[in-house]
Amino acid sequence: MPSTLHPLTSLTAAGCTAVITTAAGLWPLSVAVALAAALLAVGAGVGRRVLAAAVAVLVPLGLSLLMLHGLFFPEGRTVLAAWGPARVTAEGLSFALEAGTRTGACVLVLLLFSFTVSAPDLVAALAARGLPPQVGFVLASALTLLPAMTGRLAAIRAAQEARGLVVGRGLLSRLAAVRLQAVPLVLGLVEDAGVRAQALEARSFGTPGPRTSYRQLQDSPGQRVFRAAAVLLTAAAVALRLITAWPVAP
Repeated sequence: MPSTLHPLTSLTAAGCTAVITTAAGLWPLSVAVALAAALLAVGAGVGRRVLAAAVAVLVPLGLSLLMLHGLFFPEGRTVLAAWGPARVTAEGLSFALEAGTRTGACVLVLLLFSFTVSAPDLVAALAARGLPPQVGFVLASALTLLPAMTGRLAAIRAAQEARGLVVGRGLLSRLAAVRLQAVPLVLGLVEDAGVRAQALEARSFGTPGPRTSYRQLQDSPGQRVFRAAAVLLTAAAVALRLITAWPVAP
């Protein structure tokens, strides 16, 4: 998503793409969307950052999907292998593949948006549409924190390993390490949210009355048409998915 796009155009494109991909539920489409997002990230110069953040999010999620649905899928009928109560079924692997690729596509699209959008431009664009500035500021802050979480998590792990934390190859060891790293990460995010809230109050973001924006954004008619068409297409895709998924009475 090039920087010449209006922030609302980038937001609409990312949101509609994620919704349509989720509604379709087809792994070939999800793979195509994920590859397109990766190529756009490389073209925008943020490919390494987007892919690193995506790997940090998707690898644990993919492993959990594989273990949960690949080994313990209740609707599985075609058994490929079995170890006691665990059964590897073709249906479970297919479901895990579909869920994993769909989630991966949505994560890559949203990461691409968060790494390429200008937070001040997004706040100004939302305020120009009549939304309270707090909404735009919170959204922009969330987008700013999303890429920073990867680096912060790596710093927390490095600090804990310097203090003697040993992460073994076993599952229990990794789960214990995740818990030890998640607690300071969440506490740090809560502290950041408190600091940002105090900054908002100090700058009278909650004060009612007219506001003047010093940031002027160019919004072409073509982009406005694209946003409207994307929203309509997304609504049609969701409606079609609901209609086709509705059970038909015999």
